[in-house]
Amino acid sequence: MELGVTGLNAKATLGPAETVRLARRAEELGYRSWWAGEHVVLPSPRTPDAPMEPTDPILDPLVHLSYVAAVTERLELGTGIVILPQRNPVVLAKQVASLDVLSGGRLHLGVGAGYLEPEMTAVGVPFAERGARADEYLDAMRALWTQEAPSYQGRYVAFDRVDAHPRPVRAGGPRIVIGGHSPAAFRRAVARGDAWFGNGDGPDDLVRHLAGLEKAAAEVERPARLGRLEIDFLPLSPVDASDARRYAELGVDRLIVYPLPLEDPADVERFLERHADLPR
Repeated sequence: MELGVTGLNAKATLGPAETVRLARRAEELGYRSWWAGEHVVLPSPRTPDAPMEPTDPILDPLVHLSYVAAVTERLELGTGIVILPQRNPVVLAKQVASLDVLSGGRLHLGVGAGYLEPEMTAVGVPFAERGARADEYLDAMRALWTQEAPSYQGRYVAFDRVDAHPRPVRAGGPRIVIGGHSPAAFRRAVARGDAWFGNGDGPDDLVRHLAGLEKAAAEVERPARLGRLEIDFLPLSPVDASDARRYAELGVDRLIVYPLPLEDPADVERFLERHADLPR
């Protein structure tokens, strides 16, 4: 089981000096991956389902990860997650390939369908279409990354007689990580993902999510080219040694710790130090 960290493209840890300090410290401590989430806008006033106050700052994950890539050497970089229906898939495919090349193939593209209706509406995407768009956008981006003569014809995106280079470092494109806990998200992970990205309050939540993935595996076919579905899990509270051993027993490939709501960079650094020795 590998160890990663997320959440540091937001609030008081998003500045340039803090980013350099904490990213390099995470790399020194043996963390394997650094993840960044996304919200383009947030409901104002805050709604019960919103994860942050509308005035809380959060950086664009791809911009943030580009900065982290430049100041580290080994840290793998993950979007955890990009809200895919809000993005133009052709433009996003170019951005992802660019970051993957500049980072030396370190990128994991985590995506989800989104769940905040005001955010989706603000970028002009009908909320009811978010799942169908996510599926189609994934297929369109993969066509741009892998086909000799890229072509795609769908309801929401269509192109032909175009090409885009550079391609991602990995021949099949970057690792696709599917986030979410709904039945549709589980099916999307099984059918299109190299890995699934979930969160919860503890191992019991993960057990329930794994049951959802198992049910989805009986409902949709997994392409042979994808191999085994890897499990990336984000506990929403600090993790002790007992929890870490339980996550490893449950088959977690990447345990992603979450320092927030800590905001003082010194407190976050101490959090990283405390969690660096978790059993794997």
